Amino acid sequence: MNTTPTRTFPPAGLRRPGRWAVLPAAVLAGAVLGGGYGALKTPQYAAISYVIVVPAEKSDPAAALGFAQAYGRVATDIAVTGDAQVWAGVTADTLRKSVQAATSPDAPMISITARAEKPAKAVSMADGVARALVLNSTHVAGSTGVKVVQFSRATKPVAPVSPSAPLSALVGGCAGGLLGGLVLLVRPKRGAARGEARHSRQPATAPGTPAAASTTSAAVPAPAVASHQPEPEAV
Repeated sequence: MNTTPTRTFPPAGLRRPGRWAVLPAAVLAGAVLGGGYGALKTPQYAAISYVIVVPAEKSDPAAALGFAQAYGRVATDIAVTGDAQVWAGVTADTLRKSVQAATSPDAPMISITARAEKPAKAVSMADGVARALVLNSTHVAGSTGVKVVQFSRATKPVAPVSPSAPLSALVGGCAGGLLGGLVLLVRPKRGAARGEARHSRQPATAPGTPAAASTTSAAVPAPAVASHQPEPEAV
């Protein structure tokens, strides 16, 4: 009896070999975008100035640490209300966005970091904020019992702190590869679901096919054979 072999379908991933080109294409696209961003973005330079809070005469030395934390939180506000923006030659909004102050938990010292497109401007902003803190602490030293003094002036930076074009390209390539891998993980599941749905919609076997004939013949029982009975003898 002739039977028709079952038709098998290859996996969706094997039927579409070009799907794996998504990963290198995503890496290449991310590297190009990252490198272009790093090449076109204006480099940023950072300058750091340090000030220290010292207690005045007949005041608690431990108070200097607390006032250092307070001055660090309001450093940009004091600089804006003072003459720091005039000394740095920038607007108050630029001063707030480009200057950050950080304090130490175990020493009454404040670091003032300024970022700018030019090294000289970064230095002027950092030193301007430090100078504003020194002047403000002098005016209120009678009530606070501490004063801020210049510990170290900012030095002119020689290299930008913003990422270079090769580093931006590397980061972009890694991000592109990650996104491409996520796409490859999601798409096979959808392809497998579509394949299962397509197989479930296949029509049943037609009645005229050999498989259907064999099934019909197997379902119909064969006629029973009549049992042989002996004829009666004549007297």
